[in-house]
Order: sequence, then structure tokens, then C-alpha cells
Amino acid sequence: MTERDAVAAVEAVFRIESARIIAAAARIVRDVGIAEELAQDALVAALEQWPRDGVPDNPGAWLTATAKRRAIDLVRRREVYARKLAEVGRSLEDAPPPEPVEPSGPEDIDDDLLRLIFTACHPVLSARARIALTLRLLGGLTTAEIARAFLVPEPTVAQRIVRAKRTLAKARVPFEVPYGADRAQRLSSVLEVIYLIFNEGYSATAGDDLLRPQLCEDALRLARVLAALAPAEPEVHGLAALLEFQASRTAARTGPDGRPVLLAEQNRARWDGLLIRRGFDAFQRAGTGPYSVQAAIAACHASARRYEDTDWATIAALYGRLLALSPSPVVALNRAVAVSMAQGPAAALELVDALAAEPALRDYHLLPSVRGDLLARLGRAAEARAEFDRAAELTRNERERELLRERAAALRGNRGG
Repeated sequence: MTERDAVAAVEAVFRIESARIIAAAARIVRDVGIAEELAQDALVAALEQWPRDGVPDNPGAWLTATAKRRAIDLVRRREVYARKLAEVGRSLEDAPPPEPVEPSGPEDIDDDLLRLIFTACHPVLSARARIALTLRLLGGLTTAEIARAFLVPEPTVAQRIVRAKRTLAKARVPFEVPYGADRAQRLSSVLEVIYLIFNEGYSATAGDDLLRPQLCEDALRLARVLAALAPAEPEVHGLAALLEFQASRTAARTGPDGRPVLLAEQNRARWDGLLIRRGFDAFQRAGTGPYSVQAAIAACHASARRYEDTDWATIAALYGRLLALSPSPVVALNRAVAVSMAQGPAAALELVDALAAEPALRDYHLLPSVRGDLLARLGRAAEARAEFDRAAELTRNERERELLRERAAALRGNRGG
């Protein structure tokens, strides 16, 4: 094996195993920032040794063991330092001696990973900080990759990650899986972060592309990991099912030139059958919470061989249930779309008009977009054009803007309304 091959192997293995390496080190040092540094130290050691000695039979285990050895050494140095200070009558006020550490065995590594997920998504952090830290520690993305994905400057992402690590350390957040009410709160935070990451990849808020597939893949991988680590949590399976179903449509959502393809026009032969089957498998273990209800809606779409076969009445009823569980103007707008298909555009227009005064939807481009579609179906072309033009002005995604302008242009020759 050449040196270039060895370096490539190091980088590939680290990308796959970095979350587990960090998790194993964090269990020992109880600090995710320090744990990430130790994982990087293991990476450097591999870059030095593997080109010379060859790639080990189990490279992931080699990296993990190296990081854990360094973590244990660090803890021991701290304990020696603390004892010496105690001997001269001093105490460590800001850095209490660490608890005795028993390094985890290979069978504990998944438990460590679960602890890392709950730590990275701790509610003490802002939503943006949780997303950035989760993608960094668990998604294996670099700071530059996260910045590109969310269209923010790289220094901004770097600062968020640094502040997140400091906040966790300052708050002395335990490296553990919580229980009881705290676990429910933390699990909700974990699911929300994974959901937000996927949604940003599935329908980008801004930029030139409708999709950011890497974010979808990272979120889906995190959901699968969490489902495997928390098999008794129904909402975890609900989220996993939802993401599997949604991801199955990815290839059909854009044309060869990257332009959006509406659901009614998608070639369902391009929907990924394997992901749909995985979605139904996960759905069997889902519960009755918000993610599970959304998964049920996605399952209705996945079950329809043609757009015309879609069970819109059931979907509208499910959105009603979701609205009761998670009251939100956005959910209400989605319900109106389903009602328009089940009962006709006139019934839905009343629901949409009732949402016009909602502050949360004031600059939400999908409100005028949906209203434009309903008006067009009612033959009120002039009003529909105005709504599509307004939606195009509000969206920050260039691909969506192009589609909305095309829909408005298609109505310009129609004098209806």
C-alpha cells in the first residue's frame, strides 16, 4: 500500500468512525471539546504510523483505542496534579478532580454514542448551536462543510461550535443518557435537531439548489443510529420512518437541470423502493406522537402508486390530528392543502385566508404559493398571478423562485379572475 493509499484509508475510516471515537473519549474525560481534540490526536497518530506500518486489521478500533489511551493519560495527569496541589494545602475550585474512570469496553461503545447524542443536543444550547455541534461531532462534517450547507460564513459556524463546547463545559452537563422527565425533554431536543437538519437538506431555505443531499443523508443516518440505540422509544421510530419515506422521493424531486418537480408531476418509478420498505419497517414501531403522525402522512403518499390514487381524506384527517398535537400555522397550512385535494379548492381557500393574519406566516413564501394554487384552480388567474409573484419575492431559494415565476408567467395569458 502506498503512502497516499494509507492516508486515504485514515481519512475514510475517521470520517465513518469519528463520532464513536469522540464518544469513547468523552466517556472518560467528560468533556466533548477535549474528547474531539483527543480524537484528532488519534487521527494524527494514524497519519504518522499507518503509512509506515500499514493499515491495521480493525482501523476503527485502533483509532478508538488510541484516543482512549490518551484520554486515560490525561485524566491520570490531572489526578496527579490535583494530589500535588492538595499536598501543599490548595484545592481546585474551578476544576474539581475527575471521578474515577473505568474505561468502557467494546460492548459499551454504542452507549457512549447515545450519551454523545444527548450531550450535543442538550437544551442549554441554542437550536443553531445544537445543529452545528451535532453535525460536527456526529455527522463528521467539517466546519467549512457545515457553513456551506447553511450558507453562513465559516467563522460564524466555528464560533457557534466553540461556544457550544464552552457552554456545555461551563454548565457541567453530565455525559450521560438522562432519565425520567429530563430524558423526555432531551429526547425531544435530539429529535428536533435531526428533523431540522433533514428539512434543510430536503428543501433548502436559501441558495441555488433545492436539495442538499448530504444533509439529508447525515440526518437519516443519525435517525437510524438513534433508533438502534433507543429501540423502546416510539417517537424515535416515528422520526426514522418519516425520514426514510421523505428521502425515498429525493431523486424524483428535481429534474436533470436541478429544477423542482411538483409532487403531482413526479415519476414515482424514481422513488426509492428500499427506503420506502425501511420506512414501513420503522413505522411498525412508531407511536402516536407528532413525528409518528407525520410518518403516517408520508406513508399515505408512499402507498399511492399514482398521484391520483392518493388518499387525501385520510391525509387531511391526519393533519387535523397533527394540528391537535402540535398547533402551528404551518401545520394548518399543510392541512389546508390536503383539504383542497379532498374537498376542493373553495373549502381550502377559506382555511388559508383565515391564516393570513398569522405573524409566523407573514414572510412565509408558501402561504401565497398555496393561495395562488387554490386561486388558479378556481379560475381566478389574475389573483393567482399576484400570489405567485409575491411568493417568488419572499423565497430565498433560487430554484423555488424560478418555479414560482414560471407558474405566474403561465397565467399571464389567462384573463380569468
